[in-house]
Amino acid sequence: MARYIEILKRRKESGLSTDMAGMHAVFMGSPGTGKTTVARLLARKYKSLGIIKKEVLVEASRQDLVAEFVGQTAVKTNKLIDKAMHGVLFIDEAYALTSRGGNDFGQEVIEVLLKRMEDDRDNLVVIVAGYQEPMKQFLESNPGLPSRFNKNYIFKDFNQKELQEIFMFYLEKSSYTLDQQADTLLQTRIGEKLNTKTEFFGNARWVRKLFEECKISQAQRLSMMSFINEQDLQLLTKDDLFNAFNKMN
Repeated sequence: MARYIEILKRRKESGLSTDMAGMHAVFMGSPGTGKTTVARLLARKYKSLGIIKKEVLVEASRQDLVAEFVGQTAVKTNKLIDKAMHGVLFIDEAYALTSRGGNDFGQEVIEVLLKRMEDDRDNLVVIVAGYQEPMKQFLESNPGLPSRFNKNYIFKDFNQKELQEIFMFYLEKSSYTLDQQADTLLQTRIGEKLNTKTEFFGNARWVRKLFEECKISQAQRLSMMSFINEQDLQLLTKDDLFNAFNKMN
């Protein structure tokens, strides 16, 4: 991919056509594995390299593309694509466009999208994302999709160590600390969560929610104290984490 981007950049600098077809991609993975974050970083990188003119990432889902009445879906979809021109269009849970069957207007979105990807191939990058198996079914729903999206990237679930590191990132970024008992509880309970997780587990989103619940638990605990110093304001205790985990279940 890096070499392909470099050649595109050289062609653009030479005034040659820069077909974006090879830039379209499918991101497959569970929620909270970084698909949207990577798409944003790619938009920034493409702009810095001159591949796209604007550092624009237009995020969309089914409700942003499908209209209620006949004839409106194409108009709605084209307007959204127009916003993403010279940038990146990111469609999350793209499989929702094909999962309802029948005369659903989601198929119309796909037809419009495929046409615009061809007509505007020098000025538009499209990334579609969602769970791995539904996205495979999405690609099989229309013969034009596999040829347009020929780069598939798998975003794996985070492991225990990575989830702990994400929690510590939020902790340090917000000027909080953990006592030793809280740190031990964090490791134990994250491990337990991974052992019982379902396909809908939110990964980094779950960690962010846990951190927010910890802050709420801490605030409730501190509100009962008559004197609070700076260390108290920063410290998350075992009880704070315990209460937060209970709220998450």
